[in-house]
Amino acid sequence: MLANYIDGRFVEVGGAPKIPVLNPARGTVLAEIPDSPRSAVDDAVSAARRAQPGWAALTNSDRAVYLRRIAGKIRDNADALARTLSEEIGKLPDLAQGEVATTAKFFDYMAEWAMRIEGEILPSERRGETILMLRKPMGVVGGILPWNFPFFLIARKAAPALLTGNTIVIKPSEETPINADAFTRLLDECDLPPGVFNLVHGTGKTVGEAISSHKGIDMVSFTGSVPTGMEIMRQAAANVTKVNLELGGKAPAIVLNDADLDVAIPAIRISRILNNGQVCNCAERVYVERGIADEFIDRFTSVMKQVSYGDPLGNAAVDMGPLIHEKAARRIAGMVETAKAEGATVLTGGGHVEMGGGHYFEPTVITGCAQSSDMIQKEIFGPVLPIHVVDGLDEAIAKANDSDFGLTSSIYTRSLSNILKATADLNFGETYVNRENMEAIQGFHAGMRKSGIGGADGKHGLLEYTQTQMVYLQN
Repeated sequence: MLANYIDGRFVEVGGAPKIPVLNPARGTVLAEIPDSPRSAVDDAVSAARRAQPGWAALTNSDRAVYLRRIAGKIRDNADALARTLSEEIGKLPDLAQGEVATTAKFFDYMAEWAMRIEGEILPSERRGETILMLRKPMGVVGGILPWNFPFFLIARKAAPALLTGNTIVIKPSEETPINADAFTRLLDECDLPPGVFNLVHGTGKTVGEAISSHKGIDMVSFTGSVPTGMEIMRQAAANVTKVNLELGGKAPAIVLNDADLDVAIPAIRISRILNNGQVCNCAERVYVERGIADEFIDRFTSVMKQVSYGDPLGNAAVDMGPLIHEKAARRIAGMVETAKAEGATVLTGGGHVEMGGGHYFEPTVITGCAQSSDMIQKEIFGPVLPIHVVDGLDEAIAKANDSDFGLTSSIYTRSLSNILKATADLNFGETYVNRENMEAIQGFHAGMRKSGIGGADGKHGLLEYTQTQMVYLQN
């Protein structure tokens, strides 16, 4: 059974319920984790609180040295880490290798901010006074991770937190904890002071709730579903704890009559099957202008029919792996059946496939879904794409914005005027133009509406882990 990591030591949890970790392509048990009791979170938070003043007393440059050590350890062990991701998530090897490489790059990128975190000097109306705005760490951060990009999300939460002088308690997803254990064992070789980084295994009901409701936590950063994010907000509210939330997405892709379909079709295809369709910022619905609708639908249906799927670590190369578990496949199948009952047409796919112990969903294209339908309004999180025909950009934008979500969006057009109008009128945290939906680590990954609060990456993501102190210095 995997151990927790508290105060610089791996700690076994005796007597806790055991949670099996499955290979989603084969259904085999890879490991077990404890559903740790609240006392384990208490111990981790106490260790983090003890370590935080000394950690904050170091310079940014001192702390950056540790981030670079971690990046180096990741690169030295990249192949083993990537295989772990493929085994416990069903991630294609190329994508797993890319996630590992990006994680190392992210630690190095955040380390580069050591000499760039700036305060401000403000003018005063009083003679002889200097006004300073300083940036200080939040204190102890609780990081609650998802299962779809779990290794990178360790970096996305830990790297900015540690650089800015915070200590952290991480809860990995119970679906994908093995990569977090591997990361922690590499971090343990980097000589971080005890208590700076802590990891506690368990479910959201136990460990997650203990973190988000803990009086010793100064900020909770969570990536996951809207219902869970709302519950974390409720729990954190009792202590007025800051929350940083990246929640669901329902990204619209607008394809206009002047679009280059040789660009749009492969970009939307990869957006729909990337990570087996389990990506919150990838295209989940298409609004295609009527003049090219038939051609787009025919060509896109054709490329989706050609998508192969299977065990990513099997003997044959595939385009797509399994869904994370049977429950996910059955949920998606239910959404498709509901859409069909409401009059939608499935052009390809539409079926839940059990194969080799894993659960897959056929690459699916569906038309005729009403704007108010679940297929258009709710997150699918699988390789299913509803296509809706519109009569122009104004209609496409209005329907794109008609959503509880506001994480990402995209548009395909050759017209600069269309691009400028879309970027002005689309109410989403990100808009991709003539390219797939994948953010840059130097950007700011943030959503509107129910897609979250705050954001990650870049300068602004780094500053999420700081708070300000005003100093009024009268000479």
